[in-house]
Amino acid sequence: MKPLTRREIVGYGLGDMGFNFYWTNISTFLLIFYTDTFGITAAAAATMLFVVKIFNAFTDPMIGALADRTQTRWGKFRPFLLFMPLPLAVVGVLAYSTPDLGPTGKLVWAYVTYLLLMTLYTSVNLPYSALSGVLSGDARERNAINASRFVAGFAGGTLVTAVSPRLVSWFGGGDHALGWTLTMVFWGIAAALIFAITFSTTTERVQPTQAEPSSVKQDLADLRSNTPWILLFFLALIIMGGITLRMTSAAYYFKYVVNRPELLATFVPAYLLAAAAGTALTPLLARFIDKRRLMIGLMLASTALSGAFLFVDTDQIVLMYALQIALGLVLGPKSPLSFSMLADSADYNEWRNGRRATGMTFAASSFAQKLGTAVAVAVIGALFSALGYVPNAAQSAESQAGIVWLMSVIPASFTLLAAVIMMFYTLDNPTMARIQADLAARKTTTA
Repeated sequence: MKPLTRREIVGYGLGDMGFNFYWTNISTFLLIFYTDTFGITAAAAATMLFVVKIFNAFTDPMIGALADRTQTRWGKFRPFLLFMPLPLAVVGVLAYSTPDLGPTGKLVWAYVTYLLLMTLYTSVNLPYSALSGVLSGDARERNAINASRFVAGFAGGTLVTAVSPRLVSWFGGGDHALGWTLTMVFWGIAAALIFAITFSTTTERVQPTQAEPSSVKQDLADLRSNTPWILLFFLALIIMGGITLRMTSAAYYFKYVVNRPELLATFVPAYLLAAAAGTALTPLLARFIDKRRLMIGLMLASTALSGAFLFVDTDQIVLMYALQIALGLVLGPKSPLSFSMLADSADYNEWRNGRRATGMTFAASSFAQKLGTAVAVAVIGALFSALGYVPNAAQSAESQAGIVWLMSVIPASFTLLAAVIMMFYTLDNPTMARIQADLAARKTTTA
């Protein structure tokens, strides 16, 4: 199999920058947009986000099955990067629009536009993620392309958190509703251009050993019996939940606890830049430390750092940033590691059953990530409702304490659980080397 070129590694990785033009806006700003600009309650917004994620339990596998069965001259997964970004951009603008529809009408608008946004986002993101599993079958090359992906992704997230608030002010001229709509026009166009670059620089190499794709029912049955994949499903759900808790709560933390909302523009980028640095180190770390052991260590370190945030006073700004940067460095490698492990679980399924469903493998993980964000937002909404959160007003002591817990103890419990889950993961480096050798031998025999 022809080795990956640097152009292909960079071109593939660049795609995740485009996805973070959406994902970081959603995870960092969407809830506060709904509560403080659009005008719906935190509880209603959290319920809506959770319900839509449950619906994605059905749409994500459908998109994964469609991608696995797509046959074009460009491959299975690359065409989605070419044809779906435009409708995604249109719906992204609609989701951040504020029509005057009254309380009920606004809630309906939020449900419909957010559901379409998440479905169309998945229709591009899921094939993109699955593409990493067919660009190369080599473990080191997979680590390299996923590291490239998440370095670019964190760079995109940094750009969004630093620039989006400024774009909202600039485009809106004091009108935050108009500012958010035009800001999403900007990000939608930028993302579409990046996806076109990724499409043009990549080639699908890994082909399944079976002549015809199996049924969707068989693909789902294979996943249910794939223990490494099941563990990775829950890992994705839990890690994304913990990260979303801190990312989403940060806006409330600096606005209502620290009383320095302007710090958000540098606090989140500090994490993302540190995470990009940690991601860049992933291929080196994975060369010397087994992926399973590395993931466990990262999760335990994240638990300690998140928990420490509980003891930071509101005037200890330097310490806040120090912990945030340390968390970024520690959590940076988890994304390329987990996506490389997902590709390994697809190989494991093919090795064990003679069937490969890369799109379905990544689809279910994509749903796990979305469900993790929904769980996080549901936790925030429930806590805010219980503690009497009032938008754009001074918060009670109980509400402030709840926001601090959302930045510290609660995400720490998520990463601790993630470390426990990874203790049961079995696809270590020697096992994957044997699986890759067996698969290569089978393809040589059937060639």
